[in-house]
Amino acid sequence: MKNLKYLLMLTISLIVLNVWFFRFNTFTIYRGGNATNMIEEFAAYGLSETVVYIIGGLKVLAAFGLLLGLVIKKIILPAASLMLTLMLGAIIMHFKIDDEAIKFLPAGLLFVFSLAILYLNKKEKS
Repeated sequence: MKNLKYLLMLTISLIVLNVWFFRFNTFTIYRGGNATNMIEEFAAYGLSETVVYIIGGLKVLAAFGLLLGLVIKKIILPAASLMLTLMLGAIIMHFKIDDEAIKFLPAGLLFVFSLAILYLNKKEKS
């Protein structure tokens, strides 16, 4: 189970860092509304460009926290909790604008992965 937790932590981190550093200005089928980049996606949700960078910073922070959690165990709980919260927010935003199901997929998977990390982390400690 420990290996699964670490695999999930690594997976979330790599996906989030890829999206925010390499795919920020790239079209994907997962973007909310008819957005072609991250700023347009947040605008579709009714959020400002400032919010894009705040949320992005928090997601990157959580992703790096999960990576650090591979060696510093105390960081896992806050990093996974932050990621879980951010992914819940992403899911809510997709619902808000009535996106089709495929657009929920990344946020939904990362939400489930974060939940699994929290569960496995708690199970490991008990």
